[in-house]
Amino acid sequence: MGSPLINVMTGAVLKAGKGLLRDFGEIDRLQVSRKGTSDFVTVADTRTEKLLHKELKAARPDFGFLMEEGGELPGKDATHRWIIDPIDGTHNFIHAIPYFCISVGLEHLNHRGQREIIAAVIYDPLHNDLFWAEKGKGAFLNDRKLAVSQRNTLEDALFVVGKHFSGGVYDSTTAALTQKVAQAGAAVRYFGATALDLAYLAAGRLDGCWHYTLRPWDIAAGILLIQEAGGIVTDLEGKRADAHAPNLMCANQQLHAPLQKLLASLR
Repeated sequence: MGSPLINVMTGAVLKAGKGLLRDFGEIDRLQVSRKGTSDFVTVADTRTEKLLHKELKAARPDFGFLMEEGGELPGKDATHRWIIDPIDGTHNFIHAIPYFCISVGLEHLNHRGQREIIAAVIYDPLHNDLFWAEKGKGAFLNDRKLAVSQRNTLEDALFVVGKHFSGGVYDSTTAALTQKVAQAGAAVRYFGATALDLAYLAAGRLDGCWHYTLRPWDIAAGILLIQEAGGIVTDLEGKRADAHAPNLMCANQQLHAPLQKLLASLR
């Protein structure tokens, strides 16, 4: 489908996706058990991450890793590392809600000393949706090239927002922005899987989003997908955002500025 690098990444996520499909099929049966599904999903999460690590390590043995479960594993090549989320949308997965994905981004330390994502894959195994992108080469869903939406008014737009609570902390700014955008006539949703939200935005299914209290594995792959599909990615201050940004605001070309203006009006 793409370069040898993309083929390596897609091969890894497709293999991992088969296991997740099998695990997801067990969730309904486990919902009624006294123990519930949490322990089962923890095992599925860890197993998926180990499989991705094994496959990617075999293909690019010198690259480092940054993983949700396994943490940071430096490689001999200090300029490249994989950023992995084995199940983004874990709470959805636990409750048998079909909105979750595998996310893998490849981060490169460029000659300017900036870290940037140069290749990305997000895979929704339930719908067999394989989102992928390489820097400078476009974004794709399976074999179809992607472009962000062209909607240009808030009244016609559909936005997705991250959770307002994280680690017991309430984020009043993003909550207030959600209310402000809804009052302007836009539809706002919370879906519970940040990486898949970003992939949907790149595919034109959503028009914008804002998220806070993020970790690199939440957004690494999705940032590149949106950029390669023609969207705008910044932090909530409107500054350049990379995979290590604590918050994000993403939208198509027409709606990013109106979102920023609404956010500025709250300060």
